[in-house]
Amino acid sequence: MGGTASSSSRSSEVGRSESSNRMSIIGPRLPIPDNAELEQRFAAALASMDLPPDKAKVLKGYDDQRKWELVCDQERVSAKESPESYISRLRLYLNPQSSKSTKNLKNLCNTSSTKTLKELEISLRTNHIEWVRHFLCEENNGLDVLVDYLSQTQEHMRFYPEESVDRPRSVVDLNGSRASGMASVQQNQSMTSWSLARNSKRYASHRLSTSKVRFGEATDDVHVCIMCLRAIMNHQNGFNLVFGHKQAINCIALSLNHQNFRTKTLVLELLAAVCLVSGGHEMIVTAFDNFKKVCGETHRFETLMHHFGNFEEFHIDFMVACMQFINIIVHSVQEMNFRVHLQHEFTLLGLDKILERLKDTESDRLPIQVNAYLDNMIDVQLLLEDSDTKAAALLKVDELSNQLSHANERIQEHDEVYLAKTVQLQEQLSKASEERDRLSELCEQLKAEMKGEKLPHNVPSSPLINGPASVNLPPTPPGYSVPAPPPLPPCAPPPPPFQNAGLGASFAPPPPPMLPGFPGAPVVSIKKSIQPKYRLPILNWIAMKPNDVKGTMFSEIDDEKLYAVIDFNQFEEYFKIGNLSFDETYVDSGRKAAPKKEKLSLLETNRLRNVAITRRKIEMSDGEIVKAINGLDLKQLSLEYVEILLRIIPNEQELKAFKEYEKEKKPIDQLADEDRFMMNLMKVERLGVKLQIMSFIGNFFDTCHHLSPQLQAVFSASKSIRDSTKVRKLFEVILAFGNYMNSCKRGSVYGFKLQSLDMLIEMKSSDKKMSLLHFIVKTVKEKFPSLANFDVDFDYTEKAATVSLENVISDISELEKGMELTKREYEARKDRDPPVILKDFLSNSEDKLRKLNSDAKNAREAYSKVVEYFGENPKMIAPGTFFSLFVRFSKAYKQAEIDLETMARLEREALLSKATAKNKTTAKNKTTAAKESRTAVVKEPRGRQRHVLNRDEISHGTLDDLINGLKETPYRRADAMHRNFRHVVPDCPC
Repeated sequence: MGGTASSSSRSSEVGRSESSNRMSIIGPRLPIPDNAELEQRFAAALASMDLPPDKAKVLKGYDDQRKWELVCDQERVSAKESPESYISRLRLYLNPQSSKSTKNLKNLCNTSSTKTLKELEISLRTNHIEWVRHFLCEENNGLDVLVDYLSQTQEHMRFYPEESVDRPRSVVDLNGSRASGMASVQQNQSMTSWSLARNSKRYASHRLSTSKVRFGEATDDVHVCIMCLRAIMNHQNGFNLVFGHKQAINCIALSLNHQNFRTKTLVLELLAAVCLVSGGHEMIVTAFDNFKKVCGETHRFETLMHHFGNFEEFHIDFMVACMQFINIIVHSVQEMNFRVHLQHEFTLLGLDKILERLKDTESDRLPIQVNAYLDNMIDVQLLLEDSDTKAAALLKVDELSNQLSHANERIQEHDEVYLAKTVQLQEQLSKASEERDRLSELCEQLKAEMKGEKLPHNVPSSPLINGPASVNLPPTPPGYSVPAPPPLPPCAPPPPPFQNAGLGASFAPPPPPMLPGFPGAPVVSIKKSIQPKYRLPILNWIAMKPNDVKGTMFSEIDDEKLYAVIDFNQFEEYFKIGNLSFDETYVDSGRKAAPKKEKLSLLETNRLRNVAITRRKIEMSDGEIVKAINGLDLKQLSLEYVEILLRIIPNEQELKAFKEYEKEKKPIDQLADEDRFMMNLMKVERLGVKLQIMSFIGNFFDTCHHLSPQLQAVFSASKSIRDSTKVRKLFEVILAFGNYMNSCKRGSVYGFKLQSLDMLIEMKSSDKKMSLLHFIVKTVKEKFPSLANFDVDFDYTEKAATVSLENVISDISELEKGMELTKREYEARKDRDPPVILKDFLSNSEDKLRKLNSDAKNAREAYSKVVEYFGENPKMIAPGTFFSLFVRFSKAYKQAEIDLETMARLEREALLSKATAKNKTTAKNKTTAAKESRTAVVKEPRGRQRHVLNRDEISHGTLDDLINGLKETPYRRADAMHRNFRHVVPDCPC
C-alpha cells in the first residue's frame, strides 16, 4: 500500500523530531531528573510530536540519556509567531483596505507575501501539533484563509499571465525553468460567471495598483501555498479538513496552470497520493471537471496532456510525476467500465503516441512508470476474444457434461445389472455349497456306517465313549440294512446302544479339550508374553475375550508365527518411548385470506387457506376428482395431486360439522367453494384408503428400484469381506504388532474389535513422523507384498457404507402393508368390475415384492455372518458403521502408502540437492550476477500492490509516506502481472 512507511520517510521524521527548527537560543543542558519525572515529561514531548504508533514505539525504546535530550529539544522549541499572526497578515494581503491600523500596514510593507507564506510553511512542518491544530481550529479558520489566498492568486495568474513571465526568476524556484504557456489554453481562458470575473479582476487590479502592501510574485505564492497545504495534509486532522473543504482540492488542481515545472510536479505528486485514499479519486476527477470549466478546455485533462507531450525542455521529475499520476487516476478505480473509459480518454488525447516518442529516453525512472501503466492497461480486444473463447468453452463443457452424464447413467445401469447378476450367482453358489456340504456329510455318515460293520467284538472301553451318547443320523437308505453287531465278551461291558434304530454302532466325536477355569469351554493355548528391548507405547485397542474368539476369523489365524518374519528391532527403534531399558516400570403465517362476507365456511382460517391453495393447483372439477379417486385413475389424477389431497383429507371434526350442516338442511350454496369441495370429497367412500392405495401404486416401482441396489450392495459387500483371505492375513499382521507392544504390560490378546483400526493412525513414532499404520504398510510391502491390494476384494463397500439397513427393512415393511391394503381393496371390488389398474398392478408387483423380501433376507443373513465373523454383534453395529470402518481403513492404508513414497522421494531429493550444491561453480555465479546487473534497469522491483487507504488510516506523516512510496515503487494492480505477458509494446525497452 502506498501508505506503507518507507525507511527514508521515517528517518526524516525522527530527524525533524530530534533537530527541529529552533526559534530560541539553546542553553546548557540540564541534568537528568528522576525516572518518574523523566517519563512524565517524555510522554508530554511525544504527545506534542503527534507521531504514529510505530515511530513512537521506536522513541520509547531510547535510553534515559537520549530521552532527556529529546525532552530538552522539544521544550526549547518555541514558535516564532502565533497562528493568529500569520492569519491576520494573510487576511490583510487578501484585502489591505480593510485594515484601520497603520502599524499593521507598515509591518506588511517590510515583509513580502512570499516570505510570510514561507515562514508559515516552516511553522506548519516544524511546530508542535497543537500549534497546527490551533491554526486550523474553527476560531481561526486558517485553512479557509489559505485557500482563499491561493484561489485569488491563481486568478491573478490567469488574468495577468504576462506579469509572471516578464519578471525575473523566482526566489522560491531557484532551479526551475520558465516554459512558455499554452497559447491555445490562454486564448480559451474565460470565466463562467460574470460576477466571478468581476471580483477576480478587481482583486488582480488591486494587487497591481496597491503600494501599501508588498506582494511577492504570484507564481512563487502559489508554489508556497501548495507546500503549506501539503504540510497541513501531512496531519490526520488537517487531511480530513482538506478533504471536507469545498475548494481546496480544486485550487490544488488549478495550480497546474503554473509555468514552473517544479510546481506542476509538486501538484501532481499531491494529487496522485490523494487518489489512493478512499473517496479521493472522485474528488480528483471532480477537480479536473472544474479545471475544464474554469480554463475553457475542450476535453478533460487537455492542459495536462499538452504539458506532458509538447515540452520545450525535458524536465524528468515532471515527466515521471505526470506518468505516475496518469497511471493512478486511470487504474486505481475499481470499476472496470470506468477504468476503460478513463483509459480511452487519455488515448484520445494522444497518450499512446507520446509514449512511443518517449521510448528512447535515457532516464531509468520514466520507463518504470510507463511499464507500470502498460502492465495495468486493459486490452479490451483481448478481453472480448477471451469472452468469446470462454463462451465457446462453456458450451463445450455443457456438451461434455451431458455426454458424461449419459455415460454415467449407462455405467450405473450396467453396475446395477452386474450387481443383480452377481447377487444371483452368489445365491446360486451359496445353495450349491450348502448342497455340497450336505452331500459330503451324508457321504461321511455312510462311510462311518460301513466301517461300523467291521468293528471288532472286543472294543476296549475308552473315556471318549463313557456315558450315554445320542446322535441324530439320517434315515437308512431304502434297500440298505445293517446287521446288528455281535455281542461283546463277558469280560467287558457292552457299549451303550445308540438311540437311532436300524443303524450299527458308531462312536461319537470326542469333545474338545477344556480351558482351565472355563468348564465346558474349548481349551485355547495361552499366548506367551513378549519382552521388547525398549519401552513401547500402549495400543489402545478393544480386545476380545478368549471365549468370544470361537467361530470368528481370529480362531483361524496365528500371529505368533510372524514374530520370526517381521523385523521388530526396526519397529522398536521407530516407536520406542525412551532409551531406557524395559526393566523400568411450517404453515405460512402470511396475510390470511379472509372468506368473502357473503360466503360461510365451516373450516378454520389456516385450513381454509390451505384447501384453497390445493384447489387452485388441481385444474379439475370436483366431479372429475371424485371420479378419478373412485376409479383409482392415476392417469387423470396424477401422483402429485394425490399427495396433495392426502394432506387435506377431512378430519373427524370437519366431517361432524359438515354432516350436522346437511342434517339441518341448510343451503349448500351459502358455503364457500372450499367447503363444497371438502363436502364432495367427504362423499367418497374410504377416501383415505383409496388415496393411500393410489399413492402406493404410484410410488411402488420407484421405491423398489431405490431399495434393491442398497440390499444388493450390503449382500455383495458382506460376502466379499467375509471371503477375503487377504483381509484375514492382514489382520493377523496387525494382531502381531499389537501383542508385541502390549504383551508385557497388558498381556497378549486373541483378537480385537474393529474400532481398534482407527488407533493405528493415532499411534505415532517417537519423532512423530510416522504412525503405526505407516510401519505396518512398510512391513507388508517388504514381507507380504501380496496383501498390499487387499481392498480389491471389497465389492461395493463404499456404497454399502451409506446404506441404513434398518430404514430399508422399514420401507419394505411399509410396502408390504401397502400391498396388503391393495389386495383387500381388490378382493372387495373384484365381484363388481374392479379398476383395471388394480389387477394389472397386482399381477406385476407381487413378484417384485417377493424378490425384494428375498434380497432383504439374504442381505441380513450375509451381514450377520460377516459381523459375527469379526467378533461383533450385528444387533449393536449398523451396516453404515461396520462398512465405514473398512472404508476408512482402506483409505488410510492407501494414504499411508502415498506418504511413504513421498518420504522416500524427499530423502532422494535431499541427497541429490546436496550433491548438486557441491558441484556448483564460481563461474556460473559470476555469470548470473552479470546477467542480473544488466537487467536491473529494466526489471525494476514490482513491490506489493497498493490498495486504497481508508480515511481513518491517515496519521501523521502518511501523506509523505504515500508520495515517497510512489517514487520508489510505481502503482501496480494485483492483476497487472497476469496481463503483462500478453501486452506487448513493439520496440519499447521499457
